[in-house]
Amino acid sequence: MTLPASSHVWLNGRLVPSDGPHLSVYDRGFQLGDAVFEAFRARRGVAIELAGHLARLHRSLASMAIEMPFADADLERGISELLAANAWDGMEPAGDAAIRLMVSRGYDVTRSVVPHAGGTATVVIQAWPFSPPSAATLANGLRLVTSVVRRDPNSPMSGIKTTSRAELVYARLEAERAGADDAVFLTTDGRITEATTSNVLLIRGDVCATPRLGTGLLAGTARAWLVEHGGSVGLQMAEQDLRLDDAFAADEAAICSSIAGIVPVVVLDGRPIGTGKPGPRMLALRSAREDWIDAHSIEVATARAAV
Repeated sequence: MTLPASSHVWLNGRLVPSDGPHLSVYDRGFQLGDAVFEAFRARRGVAIELAGHLARLHRSLASMAIEMPFADADLERGISELLAANAWDGMEPAGDAAIRLMVSRGYDVTRSVVPHAGGTATVVIQAWPFSPPSAATLANGLRLVTSVVRRDPNSPMSGIKTTSRAELVYARLEAERAGADDAVFLTTDGRITEATTSNVLLIRGDVCATPRLGTGLLAGTARAWLVEHGGSVGLQMAEQDLRLDDAFAADEAAICSSIAGIVPVVVLDGRPIGTGKPGPRMLALRSAREDWIDAHSIEVATARAAV
């Protein structure tokens, strides 16, 4: 068995060794996937876009009627403690980590799907060393396929980041069997939604389009950043309905997420997009976001040290 990269995890308010026992098999997160989570980057001990991730976490908790037993300040402190325990909070060289914050409805021995009142949620924060996309991936781009799984844009579950990830695993297996890197979901009426763990971007001319909210996708924080900052590289950002024909007519394509950032896509369902190579606009967008993350982490870490 591969040992965890992190020395500790933060469990229900305290640090515990990562290789020890943590959760009961009767926890509803394990039994039913009755849990929500957020995943994000940390640099120099600064959790990137934490406010946005916590806001989405609270929306997910409210939708699932799970009561959070900790304040946001406790979670932020837990993240800092975990990063420090693993020495991933350094200024220079900059510490880089990926964080996962999960909230399960908690312990329940009844095996019932119906939640029981009075339980206490289980809260876990984990960390891993941040591994950026490889140089080969950025140079060659990703190959995607469309999944046979279809999304219902009217489903209330589409905007909730739960730990019930079976359809994502299935789609990744589809991609693997097809010799691709990832899969894209379509709605029941054929609109593009998102990839398994990221949002979709298409560039045509000076317009960078991403599927609009309400089409069965999760509102990503990196996506929100791009909508606000895409103009920094001369692109007009647009949120609109997109179909496969739009992807095949695009000059460039990419997927984006808070941890991996912006990663170019060069092939969809065996057909090249644009030149079939990563395009300069998407790579410029990636550089702009990585530069912003670095500058933001310096600003926040410096301000903290001055207090």
